[in-house]
Amino acid sequence: MGFYHTNMPLHKTIKPNKNTIIIVWKIEEELSFLEAIYLNDYSKNRISRMKSEVHKKGFLSVRHLLKHLNYSDDDLFYTEDGKPHLKDGLRISISHSFNFSCIIVSKNVVGIDIEKNREKIIRIADKFVGEENKFLKEEDLVKQLTVIWGAKESLFKIHPDGGLLFKHHLPIEKFSLNDKKAKGWIKKDNFYEVFDIHFEFIDDFTLVYALN
Repeated sequence: MGFYHTNMPLHKTIKPNKNTIIIVWKIEEELSFLEAIYLNDYSKNRISRMKSEVHKKGFLSVRHLLKHLNYSDDDLFYTEDGKPHLKDGLRISISHSFNFSCIIVSKNVVGIDIEKNREKIIRIADKFVGEENKFLKEEDLVKQLTVIWGAKESLFKIHPDGGLLFKHHLPIEKFSLNDKKAKGWIKKDNFYEVFDIHFEFIDDFTLVYALN
């Protein structure tokens, strides 16, 4: 699995296996710089409706990440469920949060999420934490919860049919923050599959990705 690389200043490149690459960009450029990228008509329409500069930067930075892997905006398309796909058949997952964006491209099924570590996640934990309450600890609670949320978001992006409840259908097994890995499940109807969850901390953000 080979890619052509531009000289774009990436924050981090991760190659978890020979079939997969993850690239992460810390967005420090002005919007005018990011706008110097090819967009197809569909993307032009989408960005024209965005009010937030942060959202615009996230959207555009993903197109720069695609270019870094020798793709253009025309190589990316979305199905009715909103999930991104590449025309060459490789799997892709996308995430951006505040001033970070990332993509994962693989021959295998993958999902990715990046989230800012924020205290507010404690207030909403009951909406997505189920069985995981058994192993949560007060120490580093924000980081634990952000890993769980990112893992479930990554698995949600993988599941083909939607209709998932984070609290009930996507259990995450007990993990240690030091190990930077876990196991996550999709358990819904006839879909019953386990995935490897990997995570790491970048500045005050948590990057999580799921591989099968």
